Amino acid sequence: MIESRVRKYGSPPYRAAVLHGGPGAPGYMAPVARELSQKIGVLEPLQTRDSVDGQIEELKSQLVEHSDKPVTLIGSSWGAVLALFLASRYPQLNDKLILIGSAVFDAESSARIERIRTERLNEKERKRLHEIESQLLTAAPDEKVVLFEELGDLFTKTDKYDPIDADDETIEVQHEIFNKVWPEFVKLRDRPGYLKKEFSRINIPVTVIHGDYDPHPLEGIKPFLEACISDTNFYLLPGCGHYPWLERHARERFFEILFSEI
Repeated sequence: MIESRVRKYGSPPYRAAVLHGGPGAPGYMAPVARELSQKIGVLEPLQTRDSVDGQIEELKSQLVEHSDKPVTLIGSSWGAVLALFLASRYPQLNDKLILIGSAVFDAESSARIERIRTERLNEKERKRLHEIESQLLTAAPDEKVVLFEELGDLFTKTDKYDPIDADDETIEVQHEIFNKVWPEFVKLRDRPGYLKKEFSRINIPVTVIHGDYDPHPLEGIKPFLEACISDTNFYLLPGCGHYPWLERHARERFFEILFSEI
């Protein structure tokens, strides 16, 4: 179980917050928070709700209670999408977004992720991937925990380019949250015009940091965000996968960008 819904790094005022992905993978943004706390007070909200709106409202409450508003939101993967939703609905709470390895915003790009990941596995690994996906449909809760951990090991190979030897610090893999929040987001994503209307309300600067080895294609992110938000800035990191702070060749440049943007 998660002991605290918000972890704090550095000293107040807390003007930045890091948002984990998954959904349902709390804790892995801790290394980013620790590094940034050399310059600024940082919050690490840990999401526990099992719906899209629930996570948005939970994050709003966490920021209202703990931050010195407005804050810079730094979201990874699903956390990037959550940051966009929060900025759209509660603009008074934030003054900038930094999106790291964002999820994509259309079904075709999402399908490309699966193809890219599959192509990066050998035949034995591909077979095991399909077995895990099938077993997850009927597995008991305790079995799902083990299967999701194994799935995470496979995705380490597909999503990271040349990772450093470091614990990713995920507290727990919350498959029950993923299985509710992600399908709900997919329905919203695939509803014609919904996300564009939602995110076109954002009128603060948005910076996107993306690795050139990230299986999430930038083509499924950059054109969409540019069509919604006028003030966007993009950094493409060479030799970098989905988690730049864990990449041997990109880590230093990644933090240089972050420190310059906050």
